[in-house]
Amino acid sequence: MRYTAFYASPMGKIGLSADEHGALTGLWFEGQKYAPLLEPKGEGGTPPPVLQKAARWLDAYFAGENPPINFPLAPQGSAFQREVWALLQAIPYGKTVTYGQLAKQLQARRGGAIVAAQAVGGAVGRNKIALIIPCHRVVGAHGALTGYAGGIARKAQLLQMEQAGEAGE
Repeated sequence: MRYTAFYASPMGKIGLSADEHGALTGLWFEGQKYAPLLEPKGEGGTPPPVLQKAARWLDAYFAGENPPINFPLAPQGSAFQREVWALLQAIPYGKTVTYGQLAKQLQARRGGAIVAAQAVGGAVGRNKIALIIPCHRVVGAHGALTGYAGGIARKAQLLQMEQAGEAGE
């Protein structure tokens, strides 16, 4: 069972999805690469509160705050993707890391087994819960803005907004 809703952000319409257990399973900008087609619906019963909590999180985030994530996330993906997404969640607000740095972190976790930055990039690009799992904080070598499924212009806006929010804290 999946529940969906939409959020009107300053950067465009955002689709949200949740499962029957009350966990957020998706957050995508409309038209984002790999985003599913969402219809606002609930498949029986009352929509889970997580959709309202995610909307409140987005309100705070777009107001320039670094809100805590106080609701469950349940992104669906391969073991490798989930491992990469866990690393994304550790990137601090207002900071960036490179695909290569993430690959090195995974290599260290895996006892030295080589992990290609391109494989990391593929997992980052298929992140199911954008913004909350902050894939926009991953940049190319030397800080190049590359590879954001929501669009490079949005990535630049998000990073600029976070840096402004960080400076104002």
